[in-house]
Amino acid sequence: MNNHDIPSNEQGVTESIGFMLIFSIVIAGIALVTLYGYPLLLQQQVGADEKIMEKNMIVLQNDIKSLAYKTVPFKETSLKIGGGALTVYNSSYIPASSTIIIYNSTTPLPAAYVDKFTSGELRYESVSALTDISLQNGAVVMRPRIQPGSTMLAEPRWFYDGPTNTMVINLINITSTNIMAKEGIGTVRMKLVGAEYHSYPEPVGTSLYVEYTPDTLKDYSVAWDNYFTKTLNMPPPNIVGSKRTYTLPTDTNRPVTLVIKKFEVEIQSI
Repeated sequence: MNNHDIPSNEQGVTESIGFMLIFSIVIAGIALVTLYGYPLLLQQQVGADEKIMEKNMIVLQNDIKSLAYKTVPFKETSLKIGGGALTVYNSSYIPASSTIIIYNSTTPLPAAYVDKFTSGELRYESVSALTDISLQNGAVVMRPRIQPGSTMLAEPRWFYDGPTNTMVINLINITSTNIMAKEGIGTVRMKLVGAEYHSYPEPVGTSLYVEYTPDTLKDYSVAWDNYFTKTLNMPPPNIVGSKRTYTLPTDTNRPVTLVIKKFEVEIQSI
């Protein structure tokens, strides 16, 4: 029997089977793309949002540097905030915050150079990646919310000058008049509202200490520990509970000078 002898009802069955096979292949392809491809696209989008915000936070860090060190009175930066929200946490009303105390080996703690300095922060909280990126005390630090640990993306401006035996510490306080948060497209406006300069010459044999206590809810201690011990070459800290005490890298065989600069940056809008 040739093709011309196939009954018309059998020809319809053959076409239906062919259609069902093609339709099944298409549905299977869509299912595979949905099952494997779509989550991958979402992951890539989440990673892209996080990378963009890392760069944005470094841009905002440079804005603060311009305000603090270049006497620029006002800075304004527009940025895209994807996958989460950017929030201002004023140092005066955040419920928990890291603190810094700076003192020497001869002065009791009540008369410390700096007593419980809190910096406030600009924090990006990613909803999809469960990651926080914080601009705090002149540094950009990042931490995953689902596991311990943190890393420093951009360092603050602390430095030790060996020839003059001078340690310079810049402390930056982020403030705002009210609580602010933003998603999508935002414009961060900030200005310098205060600056202090203090120089403390100390005699031979004086050691200088930094006591750092991390926020128990937002712990960036690993990032700051790496900065203190690896970048500034401080010895490992003395740890008591959550409090970590570091010895500043000065030469105790010569007179030492400690320079502390405090800057207050007000976030006016985001």
